[in-house]
Amino acid sequence: MILEFIFRWAHVLFGITWIGLLYYFNFVQTEYFKEAEADAKADAVKKLAPRALWWFRWGAMFTFLTGLVLLHLVGASTNLKGMPVIWIGSLAGILMFLNVWLIIWPNQQIVIGLKEGDGPAAAAKAGLASRTNTLFSGPMLFGMLGSKHLYIADISMAGVGACAAIILALEANALFGKTGPMTSVKGVIHCSVALTAVIWALLAFL
Repeated sequence: MILEFIFRWAHVLFGITWIGLLYYFNFVQTEYFKEAEADAKADAVKKLAPRALWWFRWGAMFTFLTGLVLLHLVGASTNLKGMPVIWIGSLAGILMFLNVWLIIWPNQQIVIGLKEGDGPAAAAKAGLASRTNTLFSGPMLFGMLGSKHLYIADISMAGVGACAAIILALEANALFGKTGPMTSVKGVIHCSVALTAVIWALLAFL
């Protein structure tokens, strides 16, 4: 179907922009800021961060919008066996989108000086939400690819519910908790891979 292909192409293109910048912020910029000289950091916050955040948040927006269209198109055309995997990936993706627009961007506006507020507190809130989005990126991609390219027989609603409960609990931590093992780059990567494996196991065996 040509329309589905066009939206799938656009979804992936916008997703590359969004997740690429997510990884840039978490794996490159944050680590650089820990070591940068004060003048260099201040210059980057003033000139680099706003540009990167613009592409980041609008990449998220259009990934989300094209994803909604794809959910409708794929839901109308695919076999029902693959849908639970899509639902789990979509849940992770939707929460990631909401984190960008409702937590990361409002707090980053304070950090880069566009709004008044408590800079260190805002940076901590944005950082935790950003780490959580990095955590969710593995399961989100699993959901995108797994529905068509990974066969899982007899997915139970208990498995789907358990996966959703874990993702929602981790989102609650993004709102009210701490970074924990996600503080380091290595830690958040390991946590994302582990979460993806747990979700796969729950869908396959519960």
